[in-house]
Amino acid sequence: MIDATQAGTAFILGLSGAGHCLGMCGGIAAALNLGGARSSAITVAYHTGRITSYTLLGALLGLASASIDIGTWTIGLRYLAGLLLIGMGLYIANWWRGMALLERAGAKLWQPVQRLSSTLLPLRRWPQGFALGLCWGLMPCGLIYSSLAWAATSHDATTAALMMMLFGLGTLPAMLATSMGAQGLQSFLRRRGLKQVIAVLLICSGVWTLYITTVHSGHGGHNQHADHSQMHH
Repeated sequence: MIDATQAGTAFILGLSGAGHCLGMCGGIAAALNLGGARSSAITVAYHTGRITSYTLLGALLGLASASIDIGTWTIGLRYLAGLLLIGMGLYIANWWRGMALLERAGAKLWQPVQRLSSTLLPLRRWPQGFALGLCWGLMPCGLIYSSLAWAATSHDATTAALMMMLFGLGTLPAMLATSMGAQGLQSFLRRRGLKQVIAVLLICSGVWTLYITTVHSGHGGHNQHADHSQMHH
């Protein structure tokens, strides 16, 4: 199951992408709340669909990674988790744009989904909003893709699903601030200083993950060698 560090990091990842989320999804989030009570229901349905999409994708990737039960694979996933956290920290702070490669790779996947989502517009009922939210989870966003890859390193479908659900909940403040026209909250979430603090925390978390993995894998190798020596004698 998910531990406190994974849960907190997943939520912070969603929160830290505020500027990115506002740039890529802010327009539609604002448009969803232009028609009173009916549009409020559509807004809730859209965000529910979006978070559901992240959660289901996390579960699928977690299940796929868990299906390979090899010690070396598990250690490799832990190293990948650390590197992804470092990469996301650098990406959020705009110190390195390597994660943008994921966005370009995902653009081809997004094209047929975008055509499908365009058939749902204009939104008139909440089921359309929910369906659009499901589509939006597949949009070419480096933060979403790298978060999904990081969640998959948990090697467990339930944990990966919960991590992505918390990631989605972390994106809500920025998206709802856009929907409600809360300019003050938007400005706060876009502050460069806040992004840099979060980025440093993610980088430190990634470095710690790499260190712990190295220590544990080293101990594992030492124990295996000791067991082999005992069997030889």
